[in-house]
Amino acid sequence: MAGKVAIIAGGAGFLGSHLCDVLLKKGYEVVAVDNLSTGSRQNIAHLGNNERFTFIEHDICLEFPEVLRDKKIDVIANLASPASPPHYQRLAVETLLVGSVGVKNLLNLAKKNGARFFQASTSEVYGDPEVHPQPESYKGSVNSYGPRSMYDESKRFAEAMIYVYRKKYSVNTGIVRIFNTYGPRMDPDDGRVVSNFICQALEGKPITIYGEGNQTRSFCYVDDLIRGFVSMIESDVEGPINLGNPGEFTIKELAEIVVELTESKSIITYKPLPGDDPMQRKPVIQKAEAQLDWRPTIDLHDGLLKTIEYFKTHNKQTNKLLVE
Repeated sequence: MAGKVAIIAGGAGFLGSHLCDVLLKKGYEVVAVDNLSTGSRQNIAHLGNNERFTFIEHDICLEFPEVLRDKKIDVIANLASPASPPHYQRLAVETLLVGSVGVKNLLNLAKKNGARFFQASTSEVYGDPEVHPQPESYKGSVNSYGPRSMYDESKRFAEAMIYVYRKKYSVNTGIVRIFNTYGPRMDPDDGRVVSNFICQALEGKPITIYGEGNQTRSFCYVDDLIRGFVSMIESDVEGPINLGNPGEFTIKELAEIVVELTESKSIITYKPLPGDDPMQRKPVIQKAEAQLDWRPTIDLHDGLLKTIEYFKTHNKQTNKLLVE
């Protein structure tokens, strides 16, 4: 892939920065674009001396800078969106715009360049599912007027926009639907369940479960997910295709595993369940296996150990506590 140019929108985020790493290793020239509303320069600081890497601080809802308009681009990967409830609720309007205006801008750039367009969509398009596990054919049960609607509907609208650009303008597009993902570079303050539990356990604080903890999730380690991203990017598969680990755990089970692996003395506490929080989430991945030759290989135990080690090293608050 030497000489190919990839634009990664949201390239300073948790997943975007990992995608930057892998594409650079494969020989791409990578341009990460991020407005840093939820991304962090720290996630890409290690790439600063790589001559094939460029970072541009920019909001994809605005007109692209000249350096992007004039560059020949082979791949556009869109990972630009707040992705955790505290962030997308704080940035509600921005979340809706990035999934509509931002996606339209990127699709126009792909159309102009004849580039492969990759969209990181989400299992949230299934809402609180009435079908379990969730295949790509399931149309979803989404509340368009509620506390999670700005994220769910932004991603659903983006998929509809991508469909139109593929059918009307023959843009080469591919969509994956991401299920819960965890690993190094997660923001400790972004409200995701894995980072919440690990940070609370390492700090000896109570582990906070919302609801009774019987709701289930399927947790995919970031390295596995990024392999799926690259397989999709380097294919002509249209999708949407689910990417996630079909291993299913209750939130209470996750909390107990984190407490065990961190050797924490934290106790588990319970708070009311937020509105529209899905009760079940598990992917059907037969399409990914058949069309992308992809399946996850890292189990929850091993992935959590890697993630816990990262937070021990990188979480300043935790470091202070460990030193004391």
